Amino acid sequence: MHNDIEDTIIERNYDGEVRFAAITAISGALFLLVGTFLHPMHEDPNMPLAAFTEYAADHNWVFSHLMQLSGVALMVASLVLLSRRIVLGPAGAAATLGAVSAVASLAVAAALQAVDGIALKAMVDTWAKAQENAKEALFNSALAVRQIEIGLASIDSLLFGVTVTLYGFVLLKDPHFPKWLGVLALAGGVPTAIAGIVIAYTGFSELDMAINMPANFLLLCWMILLGIYMWRKPSL
Repeated sequence: MHNDIEDTIIERNYDGEVRFAAITAISGALFLLVGTFLHPMHEDPNMPLAAFTEYAADHNWVFSHLMQLSGVALMVASLVLLSRRIVLGPAGAAATLGAVSAVASLAVAAALQAVDGIALKAMVDTWAKAQENAKEALFNSALAVRQIEIGLASIDSLLFGVTVTLYGFVLLKDPHFPKWLGVLALAGGVPTAIAGIVIAYTGFSELDMAINMPANFLLLCWMILLGIYMWRKPSL
């Protein structure tokens, strides 16, 4: 009887953890979606003069980037909790690697948002308000910050793509999950990783956008659907 009670408590704790992972998955995807929606995207990001002018005029810049970072943090929390639940299963090794990769992705995402969401905004604001004789030097300084952002964005996309790809293999191998969840993860993760390589060579180019935008949409759909599945099936 005592062992049965302990097993019930453990099972409820596991169920609660999976439900919490579901909440963080869905809320993280929504946070990231809202932050991206608030991000100004009318000008070509590979045209610094037009892009910086647009960024300087945006009053939601810092808020939108903090929303994006919060979304990534919540999604990473969900993936780490998911790994804890399935690490002893047939895909345990991939789940462990996925959790490590997810945490690394969050670290790079935080650095990216510090540069893009805070440092770059401060630079373009200073440039936009400066006297004409100081504008060229400030513009070049902002451009230097932009190059650091591009480097971080490249590694962030590559790492997050690899992370989701690893979880795709996990979901394909673990019998508790439908195969389509794994396929959807691979469909979003692989092009996201490729987009990271493209950014490294071409910056925020049209080719990068053509790969990254649909891939990111697939990743958000996957995260929401994964969250819904975990909420409905807490006893994985």
